[in-house]
Amino acid sequence: MQIGMVGLGRMGANIVRRLLRNGHGAVVFDRDPAPSVELGKVGAMPAASLADLVGRLAPPRTVWIMLPAGAPTEAAIAELAQLLEPGDTIIDGGNTFWKDDVRRAGELRAHGITYLDVGTSGGVWGLERGYCLMIGGPRSGFEQHEPIWRTLAPGPGDATRTRGLTGDRKASEHGYVHAGPNGAGHFVKMIHNGIEYGMMQALAEGFDIMKHAASTKLPEEHRLALDVAEIAEVWRRGSVVTSWLLDLTADALAADGDLTAYSGHVEDSGEGRWTVQAAIEEAVPAEVLTSALYTRFRSRQEHTFAEKVLSAMRQGFGGHVEPPAKKKD
Repeated sequence: MQIGMVGLGRMGANIVRRLLRNGHGAVVFDRDPAPSVELGKVGAMPAASLADLVGRLAPPRTVWIMLPAGAPTEAAIAELAQLLEPGDTIIDGGNTFWKDDVRRAGELRAHGITYLDVGTSGGVWGLERGYCLMIGGPRSGFEQHEPIWRTLAPGPGDATRTRGLTGDRKASEHGYVHAGPNGAGHFVKMIHNGIEYGMMQALAEGFDIMKHAASTKLPEEHRLALDVAEIAEVWRRGSVVTSWLLDLTADALAADGDLTAYSGHVEDSGEGRWTVQAAIEEAVPAEVLTSALYTRFRSRQEHTFAEKVLSAMRQGFGGHVEPPAKKKD
């Protein structure tokens, strides 16, 4: 198939490279011409504008947007809606809020344009490992683009087949799935990222406890000097917490057991917040995911007002005085 790609950051550019390596064609555009030039060297066709990109695609056209959620994506889709024709398709593979997908799909349907929202997981490793794809939109659009999904997805790999599954492998066993109508792709990806927050937080807290097992706050006979890098490595083999996140943790600890290159300031992409909002709207308890999100907020502040309130209350009811502030090196 031929596809147009708008937005050539790390994921957008690597999606194009994976498609090109497997025989697909690509017309590419980014406000920064440098990545277009680089992709042109490996077979992509650079475009100078969105209009130029559309003009270089053979109908029925498919344009994949890989831009930051919000205004950049909205502006690109609005412009493309005026350039494309009935029968064409727009794919949004970024981290868009799923309710925006529902609105956009209705707006584009009035133009005869198919809209697909694609939750895309794989990060900077997707070029080699493949991308896990969660696709929302009409089934006809999903099926029309199945050659793209199959190329980008990891395939069955060496994962043991789930008990009870027999016969030909389903799309989900190859690493892509038609999640449901418009909005479903990004909704499922949103929940995926919310779960990711919780899993990351659990690993982080566990390693923090082990790192401080030799603390002088403990009785001397209870202090344990643990090599957390070695523990991460052994957990990768046969442990029930084996995961790619653990693999990444092991890599980082092997390089520097104290992680001195990191400040501990942790951002959030927005999907964790949306996951918590969905839980509130559905009245579904989500204590772990909510706590993990709040911890990321906490990581960006040296001290919060809440902590000042806690300190004031402790002094009020128990006379507990704050310890003197530690001098910074």
